[in-house]
Amino acid sequence: MTIEQLRIFLEVARLSHVTRAAEVLGLTQSAVSAAIMALEARHGVALFHRVGRRIEITPAGTVLIDHARQILRQMAEAEAALNDSSGRIAGPLRVQASQTVASYFLPPVLVAYRSRYPDVLLGFADGNTASVAQAVADGEADLGVVEGLVLRPEIEVTPLISDRLAVLVGPRHPWADGRRLRKPDLQAASWVLREAGSGTRAAFDAALAAEGIDSAQLAVTLELPSNEACIAAVETGHAATAISERAAAAYLAQGLIIAAGHDFAPRWFTLLRHKDRAPGPTARAFMEMVRAYADGEGLD
Repeated sequence: MTIEQLRIFLEVARLSHVTRAAEVLGLTQSAVSAAIMALEARHGVALFHRVGRRIEITPAGTVLIDHARQILRQMAEAEAALNDSSGRIAGPLRVQASQTVASYFLPPVLVAYRSRYPDVLLGFADGNTASVAQAVADGEADLGVVEGLVLRPEIEVTPLISDRLAVLVGPRHPWADGRRLRKPDLQAASWVLREAGSGTRAAFDAALAAEGIDSAQLAVTLELPSNEACIAAVETGHAATAISERAAAAYLAQGLIIAAGHDFAPRWFTLLRHKDRAPGPTARAFMEMVRAYADGEGLD
């Protein structure tokens, strides 16, 4: 059993998908499959059930998850302690981000960080706000960057930069004329929304609640796992959606969608870390860089 095998196992278990795990880890699918098979053969147990194209974790795999997390966490803490003593910024750093942040805010930071600290083994994965917060809580991620509200006592939340949800429709939708929308308009509309657990959906539900609207009473025709899918679904003009202005900017510029006449209160992109795990040099360097970028400073 090796550290690399455990890292691969945890990523496959998190995603329940070998190909996606390989993409996140930067490995070939055959290398990921071989690592899992080697673990299973060495210990004579099945860690996953193969059900068609899907995989499901077995009871033995469930037992291994907690032990693997603990081993990798202790290894990371040991490396951080040694690097902290030497003042060298090197070793592993695991960052996760919610989809909107991962697509429209964080990429320049990730590129600049890799360039400035080539000795850091930077692991990155995206998800939604709920899954990222859980990863930070479980020690699967050292840092998280999300756009949703996180209220967990074990997680420190640092605001980075404000963002705003936009109500978006296709050019043929009645709201494309720019009329100011009122409460009855929002309540009567058909909606295509992000999935439950996403920061975008949580922000939308909270924004409606602030206006006295119960989002559970809306006519939600589709729930989709990405901003791009929501935009594509409303381009025809049959429904409305609400996503980040940052995520919508390019589509608005092309005229594929129209911003309807309604303004929601701003929300925040935030940085997450576990309160009981002191950040090592790699994490501190990343935190400093992402804060500087959010404040409008350069990444050079």
